[in-house]
Formats: sequence, C-alpha cells, structure tokens
Amino acid sequence: MAVTRTFSIIKPDATRRNLTGAVTKMLEEAGLRVVASKRIQMTRQQAEGFYEVHKERPFYGELVDFMVSGPVVVQVLEGEDAVKRNRDVMGATNPADADEGTIRKAYAESIEANSVHGSDSDENADKEIRFFFDEDELVG
Repeated sequence: MAVTRTFSIIKPDATRRNLTGAVTKMLEEAGLRVVASKRIQMTRQQAEGFYEVHKERPFYGELVDFMVSGPVVVQVLEGEDAVKRNRDVMGATNPADADEGTIRKAYAESIEANSVHGSDSDENADKEIRFFFDEDELVG
C-alpha cells in the first residue's frame, strides 16, 4: 500500500469544545501523521468556495454558516491509503450510524455538527490540500 496524503478539517463544533487534541490523537493512533496543520477562522468566501460542489443542495447555506461560526483546524494527513484510513477513523456522516471507536461516534453533536471533514478521494484530497496550503507548508 502506498503512502498518500489526505485533507482533514476539525470543525467548529469540535474546536469550540476544545477537542482538537483528542481528534488529532485518534487520527495519529489510526496511523496517520500530521504533515501540516493550522487553526483558522474560515471566511465566508473560503467556505463558499470550498463547499461549492454542494451549492445546489438545500443544506449549502447552513453548511457555510456553520463552517464560519468558529475556528477550524485544517490539516494534511499522511499515511498508507490515507483517504480510506481517515474516512474509516472519522466514521459515518450521521453519528447515529458511526461505529464505536470513530471520531463521529465519540464527538459529533449531530449529522450537521459532526466534528470532522475528510476528503473522499485522492483527487479531491489534492484539490482540498491546495485550497488551504501552499507546498512549502507541507513539512512532514
């Protein structure tokens, strides 16, 4: 299995509850290494651009509002089959459906406030990483 990179966001519901370290610990224990990380206050323009793929969906406005409601931690994670590994440790989008031992089962407040975002493919991981990070920030 190849070592790859993926993108992760620790969302406002988790940062508000001071869970950044706990979430990062779960990612690292799953075999992922943080190669870039920064805490930011996402602007409305950033949130709208990042989630543009969902623009026509009914939840788009609420999603953008939520993502600008507080600080987030954007991260680049590296490991074997990083996208899949990250998605496995995140758990199902709906925390009621998430497996025990996953981030969303442990920390999500709701399907909307589900604590983390993770890329769904290698191609999207590359786009999402480049959306928030310059190449010289990837120092892992």
